[in-house]
Amino acid sequence: MKMTFAGRELDLSRCHVMGILNVTPDSFSDGGHYDRPELALARARQMVEDGASFVDIGGESTRPGAAPVSTQEELDRVCPVVEAVARELETVISVDTSNPVVMEETARLGAGLINDVRALQREGAPESAARAGVPVCLMHIQGEPDHMQDDPRYRNVRREVSSFLTERMRVAEQAGVLADNIILDPGFGFGKSVEHNLKLLASLEQLHLLGHPLLVGLSRKSMLGAITGRGVDERLPASIAAATIAAMKDACILRVHDVRETVDAVRLVTAMKEVM
Repeated sequence: MKMTFAGRELDLSRCHVMGILNVTPDSFSDGGHYDRPELALARARQMVEDGASFVDIGGESTRPGAAPVSTQEELDRVCPVVEAVARELETVISVDTSNPVVMEETARLGAGLINDVRALQREGAPESAARAGVPVCLMHIQGEPDHMQDDPRYRNVRREVSSFLTERMRVAEQAGVLADNIILDPGFGFGKSVEHNLKLLASLEQLHLLGHPLLVGLSRKSMLGAITGRGVDERLPASIAAATIAAMKDACILRVHDVRETVDAVRLVTAMKEVM
């Protein structure tokens, strides 16, 4: 299962690690740490050295209650970092955005993946993603980030996530996104309770029936804090455990803050699978 990201081909039959690079002042874990291009580039360089196949650059926080940013502000945050990483590092640049303008501009600058937590629901997003001509990750979300955790409800979380993603794939393909360029993300923590997240993780392999590579993001999330009682900066062991479970269930991309540790966990899972 191979996919090409801005000229860089990756084999998604094995699990890859995606490093999170938030160039925002208010992201839940690392907001404000990398909000200058030189700091962001240094962080990206370290993640690539640690084994990241992807660097996911985001200019708008999607934590619960986060304030929206203007198009120009998001462009000003993201574009200099995309340009610098594309110029200096051998990696796939992913851009975490729902903004159609940002999608097209960052693809022009060298981004190889659009990672949209709203699954192209904003006006014009499907068409912009198609024009960008790069793979797209469609994520499940219930509601909007500012209120998604108020009272999420499902009759069957896996079936409803599958149904949502199937519909968003249809919309994307009708707009011109190639079916072979679609990645799916079940959206852990985006409009889901701890129980919903656990049920989704337990049945993750069933989402492979949708026929597309799966991206999973569980790193440092509040569900891990609820289960362990640990603060955001103390969730590394739980994050590694969650990533290992996802890798065992054949997730193709793990979106994480702690690249080096997750790469080691993925190597162990991969080695075990090779002798099975």
